[in-house]
Amino acid sequence: MIKNYLTSLKQEFSGYNTAKLMKDIMAGLTVCAVALPLALAFGVSSGATAAAGLVTAIIAGVVIAVLGGASFQISGPTGAMSAVLVGIVASYGLQGVFFACFAAGALLLLAGIFKLGRLISFIPMPVIMGFTSGIAIIIAMGQIDNFFGTASEGSSNLAKIASYARLGFHPNLQAVLIGLLVVVVMIVWPKKWGARVPGSLVGIILATVVSALFRMDSIATVGDIPRTLMLADRLDLGGLNLDMLKNLISPVVTIAALGMIESLLCGASASRMKNEPFNADQELIAQGVGNMLLPLFGGVPATAAIARTSVAVKSGQQTRLASVFHSVFLLASMFLLGGVMARLPLAALAGVLMVTAWRMNDWSGIRYIFSHKLKSGISQFLITMLATVIFDLTVAILLGVAYSAVLYIAKSSRIGVSFSDIDANKLRTVEGKPPVLETTGVVYVIGSLFFGAVDEFNRRMAEMPAYDHVIFSLRGMPNIDVSGAQAVLELCESLQKQGKTVACCGMADGVRTYFDRTGITALLSENAYFWNAEDAILDLLSAEIAE
Repeated sequence: MIKNYLTSLKQEFSGYNTAKLMKDIMAGLTVCAVALPLALAFGVSSGATAAAGLVTAIIAGVVIAVLGGASFQISGPTGAMSAVLVGIVASYGLQGVFFACFAAGALLLLAGIFKLGRLISFIPMPVIMGFTSGIAIIIAMGQIDNFFGTASEGSSNLAKIASYARLGFHPNLQAVLIGLLVVVVMIVWPKKWGARVPGSLVGIILATVVSALFRMDSIATVGDIPRTLMLADRLDLGGLNLDMLKNLISPVVTIAALGMIESLLCGASASRMKNEPFNADQELIAQGVGNMLLPLFGGVPATAAIARTSVAVKSGQQTRLASVFHSVFLLASMFLLGGVMARLPLAALAGVLMVTAWRMNDWSGIRYIFSHKLKSGISQFLITMLATVIFDLTVAILLGVAYSAVLYIAKSSRIGVSFSDIDANKLRTVEGKPPVLETTGVVYVIGSLFFGAVDEFNRRMAEMPAYDHVIFSLRGMPNIDVSGAQAVLELCESLQKQGKTVACCGMADGVRTYFDRTGITALLSENAYFWNAEDAILDLLSAEIAE
């Protein structure tokens, strides 16, 4: 694995020169402009601080990029992760988040070492769309207080919203105006300008200027931005206890699962965008190492971010140094603009997150499954989305995948069986109509024969005409399991007891293996297997003539 990593680095920097260096620097500067407001916003929305989000972006941008599985990945705090973290902060405080981040990083590292990157391919796209939309809803719900300047109580977003019935909902008009200002700027900001100066950054700057000019002192602000990468609040292993470790198992798995999903989906998408290879297992190793280091500095969990990654690619990024430069520029911003960032209104960051939550949804994919009335995809999407909002990501993913598996089993159990008499006119090497063909039939089986399809298979076999010679055409049966093989074995035994002959043709290799191992071959003999139905018929005719 190390050898492959070093080889990929050598290829990436082959022919690197001053021109490519300048492109990486400019791409890093552009990504910094996009990442700065998002890092601050996601730090706050996760229940930590804006400084924690900034430190996360800086450290992840260097460590994960240098060790990553591609030249183009830009990692940092994300909206999806912040939606998960806010609940952990509410229950276990920042120390709970730091430990969960460290443990999740260890899981990601192990996943990369054991080459589990391909597991992402087992999650159906509607399920991924569903949990992404669910996370978008959680982000938006979590910003209601900051956006409207209200107060709520509760350890979850649903509990906080429910508390408005008791506490009342009294919006702060100044906060609402600032939040709306950012939303409007981000919506109307031209895309061609956004490629260089993102609307989120412009909106936050305008909101800060307006709040200062009109002395909107009633609006909450970000607060002090420490000029250091070692924040006062960081992982303290001495503060952990056994009860916390037990309770954090689920959050750890959730963070690791989300880190894997977001990073690998981002990598796959950007790989197509840049037409470069992507090493999923190496990326998991990088994400693991990065997330184990982040809590030591006071950062929160990070993943690869598709928005920042796509901006880097479109800005002419050449190598992973673009991510390193983006971190350098963020670090400079922390030291040079810390005083300004401290006065940023939280309502402005809430506006950024509201628009981000809206844009997170895969609207083209959602429109596709609904406009084409793909019922299975729609149900997978809705179930996963609701489970994400009501429970958590781990439950939502497991529920979505389990539901998808049930749907697959239900669809796969629809096995097709048809019966056909022999048409001698279609046999190229046979003249006339030999009498034996009148009592010969071909049984076509279409679909996988596994436990869910056995009942339907047996029911259809009971309707088979009274053939004396049965030829099973299995070319349309790609797979079979133990239950299906047992059903075939019992059917063949029953047919032979009735004095009928049985032949099989067109079997896939996997099906033939099951026939060998479950005793069907021993029952029928090797001579009962043919490449196609015509060969089986000719063999039957030869046997008839020999008699």
